[in-house]
Amino acid sequence: MDRPDSLSTRRAVLAGIGAVAAGSGVVYAGSQLGSDANDASSLADRVQFHSRAASTDFGIDLTGHPLMGSPDAPVDMYYWSDYQCPFCRRFERNAFPKLVENHVATGTVRVVFIEFPYLSEGSTTAAVMDRCVWRQVREEAPGRYWQWHATMFEQQGEKGSGWLARDNLLDITRSVDGIDADAVDACMRTSGAEIRSSIDADVERARQLGIRGSPGFVLYDRTSDRAGKLVGAQPYSQFDEAITKVQNA
Repeated sequence: MDRPDSLSTRRAVLAGIGAVAAGSGVVYAGSQLGSDANDASSLADRVQFHSRAASTDFGIDLTGHPLMGSPDAPVDMYYWSDYQCPFCRRFERNAFPKLVENHVATGTVRVVFIEFPYLSEGSTTAAVMDRCVWRQVREEAPGRYWQWHATMFEQQGEKGSGWLARDNLLDITRSVDGIDADAVDACMRTSGAEIRSSIDADVERARQLGIRGSPGFVLYDRTSDRAGKLVGAQPYSQFDEAITKVQNA
């Protein structure tokens, strides 16, 4: 379903972001914690995780990124996050479970998980680890990525507390069933530089799209070639509205 990445298509998509964006302001203080990440985890059992070697109309190389949802879903949601970001955790606990239930599980939206480590060097360490976890599980048990991802946000500590130290992150990884922390550690040592370069490219692409922090989202209808951008821990209603707008544009 991904079309070849062409200059004319990219121009049309970038123009579409301004035309159909919904709620593009940052409302970090607007959400209230209430949903447990385990709710999202149970919902994720009903959706597919997969990988794909393709380039999107946004110039994002999907190789190496976890994808959640049907490969044929008409709407892509590119989701840039930082494991250090408290607002990403808020999104994961509040709006994300409803998005999974109402749009991903129903085959409308495919989520592309993309790292945006900008808060500290520890953020980058976690981002590289994320890629290594995905490399380990994507062929035989891709759903285990979600368990690790959700656990990381549940274990999130205060900035500067040291919780993002490599050894602590490996300890968290060891607590997740089906993840080989030693293999993840080896991946980080042998492929860390390559992965960092790829993450840098994703961050630069996000900035070109006007995303300066996390969480950041672009909702893109691959059929209509229209897109909308959301930034911050927006309530579910804003995502629901944006999805409807890009589908009806």
